Amino acid sequence: MLFNKMKNILPVYLFLMLVFLSSCHRPERHLVISKIRSTAQLATTETVIDKIVIGDKSRRLFGIINVSNAEFVAYTQAIVKTGIDLTKLRKNDVRISNNTIEIEFPAVEVLDFSFPFDSFRIDPILSDDDIFNRIDVVDQEFYYRKAEMDIRNNLEYMGIKEQTEENTRKMMESLLKNLGYEEIYISFSDSGKFVNKVNLKITD
Repeated sequence: MLFNKMKNILPVYLFLMLVFLSSCHRPERHLVISKIRSTAQLATTETVIDKIVIGDKSRRLFGIINVSNAEFVAYTQAIVKTGIDLTKLRKNDVRISNNTIEIEFPAVEVLDFSFPFDSFRIDPILSDDDIFNRIDVVDQEFYYRKAEMDIRNNLEYMGIKEQTEENTRKMMESLLKNLGYEEIYISFSDSGKFVNKVNLKITD
């Protein structure tokens, strides 16, 4: 009879143990995800991009004969913030086994792109200022918009994404080591665009 009682108790005991272990495991996972999400701002990389704009405009007589060329040089600056949108981090992206943790982060992307017009400075020495041979305000806006489009569409080739991944990896490894993990594996999703390319419909 005692043996039969033990047989009946054992499944219940195992069930309670599983529930207990599961309840202990969830806070650990939630704690990790919470800690990671709290570092969202720290995981961003800010890059300042300086660009020199060289513009020219031909003036034609009767629309046929080229009578002069107006040229100017301007300096612009873009500020780009890149990082990972941790609101896209799912619980299945975090895998924990004892002292080992594996995380697949969302793809690095451009979080903010700033290209203020007041950063567009024309070089008065290298630019034509003759009243009949001058780049006007409309021309300046044209080159300003063209410079913005050029920077946006070439961001993915500047090594910013790779640098942001490296910065994020180092910071997260330090955080996870402080949480007691010894083996840490970090990767980034291949899905998602780094930056949305734009076509400003610029016409000459």
